[in-house]
Amino acid sequence: MKKKIKIHIRNNHWKEGFLPCDQEGEKHSTITKEEFEKGLNQYPEIKDKIEYLVDWDEDNYLSSMNDADILLGWQFPTRNIKEIAPNLKWIHVSSAGVNHLSPFDWMMEDLVLTNSSGVHAKKAGEFGLMSILMLQNQMTKIVTNQKNKEFVTLLSKPIEGFKVVVVGTGSLGGSMIKHINKFGAEVIGVNRKGNEVEGCSKVITFDKIDEVLPIADFLYLAVPETEETKGLIDKKRLDSLKPTCGIVNIGRQSVLDYETLKIKLEKKQITGAILDVFSHEPLSADSPLWDTPNLIITPHISSDSEGNYIEMVLDVFFKNLNLFIQNKELINQVDRKLGY
Repeated sequence: MKKKIKIHIRNNHWKEGFLPCDQEGEKHSTITKEEFEKGLNQYPEIKDKIEYLVDWDEDNYLSSMNDADILLGWQFPTRNIKEIAPNLKWIHVSSAGVNHLSPFDWMMEDLVLTNSSGVHAKKAGEFGLMSILMLQNQMTKIVTNQKNKEFVTLLSKPIEGFKVVVVGTGSLGGSMIKHINKFGAEVIGVNRKGNEVEGCSKVITFDKIDEVLPIADFLYLAVPETEETKGLIDKKRLDSLKPTCGIVNIGRQSVLDYETLKIKLEKKQITGAILDVFSHEPLSADSPLWDTPNLIITPHISSDSEGNYIEMVLDVFFKNLNLFIQNKELINQVDRKLGY
C-alpha cells in the first residue's frame, strides 16, 4: 500500500511582538480541523492520499515533523529543520509575506516554499482606495482636530488629475490601482522590473524612484521587505516630497523611515499619513507615533478579510496540494533570492 502524504498544520497562539499579536488575530489566523476538512471536501480525489495533524506551536511539532512531507503554517522554527524534518518537501505559508523566515539559508536545496499571495488583494484594494480618499479629504487632519476639540473647516477637491505613486504593483498595489484609476487619478507605478501595469500612466524601476517622488500627491507603499526595499523611502527621499503629499504604508515598516516621517508630520512638511504596519506589533503604548499629528494608525488590518481569510488560504493550499500529488510545478513559489 502506497504511503500517504503527511501534512503538519501548525497554528500559533498569540504572543506580543509576533503575529498573531492578540486574541482576535489568533482567531482570525487559526486553521481548524473543520475548516481544513471543508476545503479538503472540494478535492475528493486526494482525500485518501493524505493524512494530517492540526497542531499548536510546539505541542507535537518535533514528533510530527519527523516524518512530515508538508508543513502548513505561518510561524515555525527554522533552526535545524533539516534534522527535525528529513522528509520535508514543501512548506506553505499562510500569508503573502515571508520576510519573517529570511534569510532562507535554513532551507534544503530541494525544499519548495510557497505563500498565500493573492488572498489579500480584494481587501487591500478597498483599504487602499479608502486611505487615498481619506488623505485627499483631509481626514488625518480632521481626526487630529477632533482630538484637540477643534472645529475647523477643511475643504478638498475631487481626486481626478492628482498623481498617485504606487510602490509595489503586485496583487496588493495592483488591486488599489484598479480602484483609484476609476476616479481619474494619474497612477505612476514603481516595481522591480519596470513591467507595464494596467491602470498606470507609466511604470519605473526602484532605482528611478527619485524621478517621480517630487511630483507625487500621494505615495502608496505596498512592497514586501527585501534587501532591495529596506530603507527605500529614507530621509533624503522624504525630503524630496511636496509638503502637500500624503503617505500610506501597507507594506513593511522597514521600507519607510518612520522617525523622519513623524518629524515631518509635526512640522507640517507632509500633509498626512496612514500607517498599517510596524516592526513590533502590537505597537507599544509608549510609541511616539500615537501622539503624532495628522497620522492615522491601523493595526495591520489593511489586507485581511473577516471571516473567510483562512478559507482563501486553504483554497490556494489545496490547489497546490493537487499539483503536488501530480508532481507538477506549484503556484506562488517564493524566490529565495528575491525574498518573495
